[in-house]
Amino acid sequence: MSRIYTRTGDLGETALIGGTRAPKSDVRVDLYGTADELNAQLGLAAALFDRPDHDAPAQAAAARLQGELAVIQSRLFDLGALLADPDRCTELVRSGEAVTEFDPADLEHSIDRMDGDLQPLRTFILPGGTPPAAVLHVGRTVCRRLERKAVAASATIAVPADAIRWLNRLSDWLFTAARWAQSTAGRADVPWRPAGAAE
Repeated sequence: MSRIYTRTGDLGETALIGGTRAPKSDVRVDLYGTADELNAQLGLAAALFDRPDHDAPAQAAAARLQGELAVIQSRLFDLGALLADPDRCTELVRSGEAVTEFDPADLEHSIDRMDGDLQPLRTFILPGGTPPAAVLHVGRTVCRRLERKAVAASATIAVPADAIRWLNRLSDWLFTAARWAQSTAGRADVPWRPAGAAE
Protein backbone atom coordinates (compact mmCIF):
# COMPACT_ATOMS: atom_id res chain seq x y z
CA MET A 1 0.00 0.00 0.00
CA SER A 2 1.95 2.98 -1.25
CA ARG A 3 -0.88 5.49 -0.85
CA ILE A 4 -3.83 5.83 1.50
CA TYR A 5 -5.99 7.43 -1.16
CA THR A 6 -6.57 5.87 -4.58
CA ARG A 7 -9.51 7.94 -5.88
CA THR A 8 -11.11 4.71 -7.17
CA GLY A 9 -13.96 4.99 -4.68
CA ASP A 10 -14.82 8.62 -5.36
CA LEU A 11 -18.01 7.69 -7.21
CA GLY A 12 -19.36 5.53 -4.39
CA GLU A 13 -18.03 2.13 -5.40
CA THR A 14 -15.42 -0.16 -3.88
CA ALA A 15 -13.58 -3.31 -4.98
CA LEU A 16 -14.37 -6.67 -3.41
CA ILE A 17 -11.83 -9.47 -3.27
CA GLY A 18 -11.72 -11.02 -6.72
CA GLY A 19 -12.01 -7.68 -8.47
CA THR A 20 -15.79 -7.23 -8.53
CA ARG A 21 -16.88 -3.66 -7.85
CA ALA A 22 -19.84 -2.97 -5.61
CA PRO A 23 -21.62 0.16 -4.39
CA LYS A 24 -20.54 1.23 -0.92
CA SER A 25 -24.18 0.79 0.11
CA ASP A 26 -23.99 -2.94 -0.76
CA VAL A 27 -25.05 -5.28 2.06
CA ARG A 28 -21.67 -7.04 1.98
CA VAL A 29 -19.78 -3.73 2.29
CA ASP A 30 -22.07 -2.73 5.15
CA LEU A 31 -21.25 -6.00 6.93
CA TYR A 32 -17.49 -5.69 6.76
CA GLY A 33 -17.72 -1.98 7.55
CA THR A 34 -19.62 -2.82 10.74
CA ALA A 35 -16.95 -5.41 11.58
CA ASP A 36 -14.38 -2.61 11.21
CA GLU A 37 -16.46 -0.37 13.51
CA LEU A 38 -16.49 -3.12 16.14
CA ASN A 39 -12.74 -3.60 15.72
CA ALA A 40 -12.14 0.11 16.39
CA GLN A 41 -14.31 -0.04 19.53
CA LEU A 42 -12.23 -2.93 20.84
CA GLY A 43 -9.04 -1.03 20.07
CA LEU A 44 -10.36 1.84 22.18
CA ALA A 45 -11.19 -0.55 25.01
CA ALA A 46 -7.67 -2.01 24.90
CA ALA A 47 -6.14 1.50 24.97
CA LEU A 48 -8.20 2.42 28.03
CA PHE A 49 -6.64 -0.47 29.96
CA ASP A 50 -3.22 1.24 29.77
CA ARG A 51 -3.05 2.59 33.31
CA PRO A 52 0.53 2.54 34.69
CA ASP A 53 -0.79 4.07 37.94
CA HIS A 54 -2.70 0.85 38.76
CA ASP A 55 -1.29 -1.77 41.13
CA ALA A 56 0.42 -4.92 39.83
CA PRO A 57 -2.64 -7.25 40.00
CA ALA A 58 -4.81 -4.73 38.12
CA GLN A 59 -2.08 -4.26 35.50
CA ALA A 60 -1.77 -8.03 35.09
CA ALA A 61 -5.55 -8.37 34.63
CA ALA A 62 -5.53 -5.51 32.11
CA ALA A 63 -2.64 -7.05 30.17
CA ARG A 64 -4.44 -10.38 29.95
CA LEU A 65 -7.59 -8.75 28.58
CA GLN A 66 -5.55 -6.61 26.16
CA GLY A 67 -3.93 -9.79 24.82
CA GLU A 68 -7.31 -11.42 24.26
CA LEU A 69 -8.66 -8.27 22.62
CA ALA A 70 -5.70 -8.22 20.21
CA VAL A 71 -6.51 -11.80 19.13
CA ILE A 72 -10.18 -10.92 18.65
CA GLN A 73 -9.25 -7.82 16.64
CA SER A 74 -7.19 -10.00 14.31
CA ARG A 75 -10.14 -12.37 13.89
CA LEU A 76 -12.34 -9.39 13.05
CA PHE A 77 -9.91 -8.51 10.25
CA ASP A 78 -10.21 -12.13 9.10
CA LEU A 79 -13.98 -11.73 9.18
CA GLY A 80 -13.82 -8.55 7.12
CA ALA A 81 -11.62 -10.28 4.54
CA LEU A 82 -14.03 -13.22 4.38
CA LEU A 83 -17.09 -11.01 3.97
CA ALA A 84 -15.31 -9.05 1.22
CA ASP A 85 -14.76 -12.30 -0.72
CA PRO A 86 -18.11 -13.38 -2.21
CA ASP A 87 -16.62 -16.39 -4.02
CA ARG A 88 -15.08 -17.83 -0.86
CA CYS A 89 -18.28 -17.19 1.12
CA THR A 90 -20.34 -18.96 -1.54
CA GLU A 91 -17.98 -21.96 -1.62
CA LEU A 92 -17.95 -22.27 2.18
CA VAL A 93 -21.74 -22.13 2.40
CA ARG A 94 -22.11 -24.58 -0.51
CA SER A 95 -19.61 -27.10 0.88
CA GLY A 96 -20.47 -26.74 4.55
CA GLU A 97 -16.73 -26.61 5.26
CA ALA A 98 -15.86 -25.37 8.75
CA VAL A 99 -14.28 -21.93 9.01
CA THR A 100 -11.69 -22.80 11.62
CA GLU A 101 -10.67 -19.21 12.41
CA PHE A 102 -14.19 -18.70 13.79
CA ASP A 103 -14.28 -21.58 16.25
CA PRO A 104 -16.05 -20.20 19.36
CA ALA A 105 -14.25 -22.60 21.73
CA ASP A 106 -11.52 -20.11 22.72
CA LEU A 107 -14.15 -17.48 23.51
CA GLU A 108 -16.11 -19.99 25.57
CA HIS A 109 -13.02 -20.98 27.60
CA SER A 110 -12.29 -17.32 28.30
CA ILE A 111 -15.91 -16.64 29.28
CA ASP A 112 -15.82 -19.56 31.71
CA ARG A 113 -12.53 -18.36 33.22
CA MET A 114 -13.79 -14.80 33.74
CA ASP A 115 -17.16 -16.03 35.01
CA GLY A 116 -15.33 -17.96 37.71
CA ASP A 117 -14.09 -14.64 39.15
CA LEU A 118 -17.52 -12.96 39.11
CA GLN A 119 -20.53 -12.91 41.37
CA PRO A 120 -23.52 -14.69 39.80
CA LEU A 121 -25.91 -12.35 38.03
CA ARG A 122 -29.25 -11.98 39.82
CA THR A 123 -30.67 -9.10 37.78
CA PHE A 124 -30.01 -7.16 34.60
CA ILE A 125 -27.18 -4.66 34.91
CA LEU A 126 -26.74 -1.20 33.42
CA PRO A 127 -24.11 -0.88 30.69
CA GLY A 128 -21.37 1.46 31.86
CA GLY A 129 -19.02 1.48 34.80
CA THR A 130 -15.33 2.16 34.41
CA PRO A 131 -14.25 3.56 31.01
CA PRO A 132 -12.92 0.20 29.74
CA ALA A 133 -16.06 -1.63 30.90
CA ALA A 134 -18.31 1.00 29.32
CA VAL A 135 -16.50 0.75 25.96
CA LEU A 136 -16.72 -3.06 26.07
CA HIS A 137 -20.48 -2.72 26.58
CA VAL A 138 -20.63 -0.44 23.51
CA GLY A 139 -18.62 -3.09 21.64
CA ARG A 140 -21.17 -5.70 22.72
CA THR A 141 -24.02 -3.69 21.20
CA VAL A 142 -22.08 -3.16 17.94
CA CYS A 143 -21.37 -6.89 17.85
CA ARG A 144 -25.07 -7.67 18.28
CA ARG A 145 -25.89 -5.25 15.46
CA LEU A 146 -23.31 -6.94 13.21
CA GLU A 147 -24.77 -10.33 14.10
CA ARG A 148 -28.31 -9.14 13.24
CA LYS A 149 -27.09 -7.73 9.93
CA ALA A 150 -25.27 -10.98 9.14
CA VAL A 151 -28.37 -13.07 9.87
CA ALA A 152 -30.52 -10.78 7.71
CA ALA A 153 -27.94 -10.77 4.90
CA SER A 154 -27.69 -14.56 4.91
CA ALA A 155 -31.18 -14.66 3.37
CA THR A 156 -29.85 -13.06 0.17
CA ILE A 157 -26.07 -13.58 0.11
CA ALA A 158 -23.71 -16.31 1.29
CA VAL A 159 -22.64 -15.75 4.91
CA PRO A 160 -20.94 -18.76 6.54
CA ALA A 161 -22.85 -19.98 9.59
CA ASP A 162 -19.59 -20.32 11.56
CA ALA A 163 -19.07 -16.55 11.31
CA ILE A 164 -22.56 -15.86 12.66
CA ARG A 165 -22.07 -18.36 15.48
CA TRP A 166 -18.73 -16.75 16.40
CA LEU A 167 -20.32 -13.29 16.52
CA ASN A 168 -23.02 -14.60 18.83
CA ARG A 169 -20.39 -15.95 21.19
CA LEU A 170 -18.28 -12.80 20.87
CA SER A 171 -21.13 -10.66 22.17
CA ASP A 172 -21.33 -12.99 25.21
CA TRP A 173 -17.59 -12.61 25.65
CA LEU A 174 -17.81 -8.82 25.50
CA PHE A 175 -20.56 -8.76 28.13
CA THR A 176 -18.52 -10.98 30.43
CA ALA A 177 -15.32 -9.03 29.75
CA ALA A 178 -17.10 -5.77 30.64
CA ARG A 179 -18.21 -7.26 33.97
CA TRP A 180 -14.72 -8.67 34.58
CA ALA A 181 -13.10 -5.32 33.84
CA GLN A 182 -15.47 -3.69 36.30
CA SER A 183 -14.76 -6.32 38.96
CA THR A 184 -10.97 -6.24 38.60
CA ALA A 185 -11.15 -2.45 39.05
CA GLY A 186 -12.83 -3.07 42.42
CA ARG A 187 -16.23 -1.84 41.24
CA ALA A 188 -19.57 -3.65 41.48
CA ASP A 189 -22.08 -4.06 38.67
CA VAL A 190 -24.79 -1.40 38.64
CA PRO A 191 -28.16 -3.22 38.81
CA TRP A 192 -31.17 -2.25 36.75
CA ARG A 193 -33.92 -0.81 38.94
CA PRO A 194 -37.29 -1.07 37.18
CA ALA A 195 -39.62 1.90 37.54
CA GLY A 196 -41.49 1.69 40.83
CA ALA A 197 -39.06 -0.83 42.38
CA ALA A 198 -38.15 -0.30 46.03
CA GLU A 199 -34.86 1.46 46.59
